Amino acid sequence: MTVTQMHSALPAKPWFRYAVVLLVAAGMLWAAFSLYLVGQALFGAILLCLAACFAVIFSSGKYYGVRFIFPGIAAVLVFIAFPVAYTIWIGFTNYSSFNLLTFDRTVEVLTSRVSIDQSTEQPFAVAREGETYRIWMPDSRLLSAPVTLSVEETAPLEQSDAPVTLLERRDAIALREGLGLLTLETPDGVQLRNAGLRTFASVVPEYVRTGPDELTRRDGTVLIANHRSGFFETSEGEQVPPGWRVAIGLDNFERIFTSEGIRGPTLSIFIWTFAFAGLSVFFCFAVGLLLAVILQWEHLRFKPVYRVLLILPYAVPSFISILVFKGLFNQNFGEINMILQALFGIRPNWFSDATLARTMVVIVNVWLGYPYMMLLAMGFLQSVPEDHKKAAALEGASALRVFFAITLPQIIPPFLPLLIAAFAFNFNNLVLIFLLTRGLPDIPGTVIPAGQTDVLASFTYRLAFDNAGQEFGLAGAITLIIFLVVAAISYANFVAMRRVAARRSGVGA
Repeated sequence: MTVTQMHSALPAKPWFRYAVVLLVAAGMLWAAFSLYLVGQALFGAILLCLAACFAVIFSSGKYYGVRFIFPGIAAVLVFIAFPVAYTIWIGFTNYSSFNLLTFDRTVEVLTSRVSIDQSTEQPFAVAREGETYRIWMPDSRLLSAPVTLSVEETAPLEQSDAPVTLLERRDAIALREGLGLLTLETPDGVQLRNAGLRTFASVVPEYVRTGPDELTRRDGTVLIANHRSGFFETSEGEQVPPGWRVAIGLDNFERIFTSEGIRGPTLSIFIWTFAFAGLSVFFCFAVGLLLAVILQWEHLRFKPVYRVLLILPYAVPSFISILVFKGLFNQNFGEINMILQALFGIRPNWFSDATLARTMVVIVNVWLGYPYMMLLAMGFLQSVPEDHKKAAALEGASALRVFFAITLPQIIPPFLPLLIAAFAFNFNNLVLIFLLTRGLPDIPGTVIPAGQTDVLASFTYRLAFDNAGQEFGLAGAITLIIFLVVAAISYANFVAMRRVAARRSGVGA
């Protein structure tokens, strides 16, 4: 029975299906509208599209088969495709801690900056009259008209005697939100605003908007909006933060390849990332294969015990093992340095010397990765025909010659896609670097945070979140480069698997 026949055989309750679809779609539309109201128009648009697709697919029997894959497709688009596309788009902008806002919000922030005229500053107290309040200025003996302290309002000040009952300071502080909305006007026409928990003063705006793309500073300097750099600038080129997000094209990529303070560490980290991934895969494969060959030795006793002990590093969560090794390699109190001190009288600086730090990172990663390779090798070794080995032995070949001439060539083809996948994983091994060294020691002479043990993933993370400037745009550009490299590795993995499959089918034929 086909899917269509099964669908037609089901009891039809269209009104119930339509009601459920309507309720779910209405909820999604409400959520999309709420996102739009809070300024997240892009996410609202995505949810609106999903709501439309949901309504069409689940309200019509024509798309019955699509209902089963729609949740998966939606999850891939929302949680994988969209973050990747958004991160890539950030790489073409100036998005950073200095350019977080929109243009309108930047203007709002700058025009809200004020300076306090200290010559007009004077203390105040608050008196309550029923549901209203009065502000008392003891120095000038001025008393305000009744105010509610709940909305923006302006109240005149007049000469008067002090109110009988004044609120305690802590009760007045509780009204600070309402006091911030209040403007008091003296008999001389001077307007006073709340300048702190204890005083009112004349407040002068630092910037006044004098045109669509123009602000005038208090000192008379004119600032023009530069929509290329995302800052208001003076005629001398002085940039006034905060700025706003703008598209800058390939500028971030140009910085990566032309700025010596960025190109130097980026190139060094790029080379080290390849070296780290390659060394990790090579030694994990070599150690895992060696242990698998030893465990295959028929005369070895207590094999089950050795297997359990050698697989333990794979069973322990990696973050626990990494933190344990961080303590073991501690220069002053670590067991490794204590043993080296007792045997050879040396105490290596594992975390401050660049070469030793990189060596330590590779050692720890090999410890974490060899059990996986060992388990794979134990399975692949079982598939090598014993007849081939016996024939080579009868011809006088040594055990080492048999391994490299017969065993290894037969297990490399199925191993190859897994080795490429392991390389891609280690290429982005952020957890190891972050927990073990945090990328340290730092590379000297850089203008961005970059360490000797950083891989591209940890370097990008530090650039985006650990840097005081938080260069999200630059981090997005580097992320695009990483994405292209990993995509190339994935394509190589696909080609390798296809060739292995073709070879196996040819042998089978």
